[in-house]
Amino acid sequence: MYIKDIHIGVYAVAIIMSIFIGQFVDWANKRMPEYKKVISKDIFVEYKMNFKPNYLLMFIIAVINVMLIYVIGIKSTLVGNLDLIKYLIITPMLISAFVIDYKYQIIPNRLNLVLLEVGIVFAFLYGLSDFAITLNYIFGMLVGGGIFLLITVIGGMIYGKEAMGFGDVKMMGALGLLFGLSNILIITLVSFLIGAVLSIVLLVAKIKKSDEYIPFGPFIVLGTFLSMYVPFEVIKNVLMQIFTLGLYNK
Repeated sequence: MYIKDIHIGVYAVAIIMSIFIGQFVDWANKRMPEYKKVISKDIFVEYKMNFKPNYLLMFIIAVINVMLIYVIGIKSTLVGNLDLIKYLIITPMLISAFVIDYKYQIIPNRLNLVLLEVGIVFAFLYGLSDFAITLNYIFGMLVGGGIFLLITVIGGMIYGKEAMGFGDVKMMGALGLLFGLSNILIITLVSFLIGAVLSIVLLVAKIKKSDEYIPFGPFIVLGTFLSMYVPFEVIKNVLMQIFTLGLYNK
């Protein structure tokens, strides 16, 4: 049986793998904020003794992975599948960034470093077929991190405190290397748009107070996932319609 020309067995494997990945992400989310090793013998001792399945994380990661396979599809060549492989690899890290930043208002350096390392590997792999793609990803890293660094510096000068955490700056740099120049600009705009809307909702619903810090990392993650599923041109056109109040024409 096939779904969109992909054997149902592929989806089944993705779901099974997501169960283990989701539980590992739950473990990492507990360890990284405490600056403890994620890969250690404790995972077989301490975690086994206090094991509690995190069905929500398993379900979320399974849905994301299955939808990625369905939307992007599986190509006949390795180069053709690089985007899908990359997205499947970084999905657990993005989920961790979302959860940890929401709970603790930090994005661990180790998490950003791994994202950057994955970006370096894939920038190299893309470059084997076309070096211009690698240059695009490098520019994406510089622009993604640069925009948020600029916001942080200017915000600090104006308000006397960080307008954006340095964890956000580092993550945007790493994501720029993973998504390239055009896509990181889209992720930036979408993140701010989502952040503005959800912040208003949180304030109106009195979930957050007006003087309470709202972490920006989750908005970046949501913007990143959106860019994985929706074609660049579609997002660009929607953003242009929003920011020009409907005056933009293709």
